[in-house]
Amino acid sequence: MKMNCIIVDDSNIQRMAVAKLIKNNNSLQLIAEYGNAIEAKNGLKLKKVDLIFLDIEMPIITGFDLLESLQDPPQVILITGKAEYALRAFDYDVTDYLHKPISMERFDMAVKRALEKHKLKTAAKEDDDHIFVKSNLKKHKVFLNEIKWIEALGDYVKLVTEEESIIVLSTMKSFENELPSERFMRIHKSFIINLDRVDRYNSRIVEVSGTKLPLSRNRKAQLAEILGK
Repeated sequence: MKMNCIIVDDSNIQRMAVAKLIKNNNSLQLIAEYGNAIEAKNGLKLKKVDLIFLDIEMPIITGFDLLESLQDPPQVILITGKAEYALRAFDYDVTDYLHKPISMERFDMAVKRALEKHKLKTAAKEDDDHIFVKSNLKKHKVFLNEIKWIEALGDYVKLVTEEESIIVLSTMKSFENELPSERFMRIHKSFIINLDRVDRYNSRIVEVSGTKLPLSRNRKAQLAEILGK
């Protein structure tokens, strides 16, 4: 199990140092780096992030300001050069607090703590967040977070997941009604997407887990509103 993580730090040297530590840890996958909190906030709307390595002292918008602006933040490991921030840091329910310069041993300890929390959260989600679908006369348990998109195939729909594609006898409308609207959206007459899987989009296409899918003109405004851009 790897956690998708990002670095938010205005110092290029510090970002490089943290990126090196991440590269040497098998539990982490670095998916983005940001030089300020505004870029990070916009990036969080488009990427599935499990863990943020967040510098506290940044110009204009601090790490604390960023945390206060996020409604449902992922896990956070705060990084700072000043020890006096430690007490305030834990008011934000952060996973850990690292003081610069960061040793590999202390870094790995913080990541281990984050990984344990991630496993507990994932296990709890998997207990509840699933649907059963019938395919080839068999029932399949499908976890919602594993669905990338649903595609129309005549009288059938195709569920594309991380591991496989499952063909189910159903209309798109009927299947759409089975899914939580806050997590899934119909972007085209032939496609329903998992919003957590959106990498990027423009006026014509939505890229979901690396695959480009068509976006209907009458769905553009709704998608932009949901993703906050």
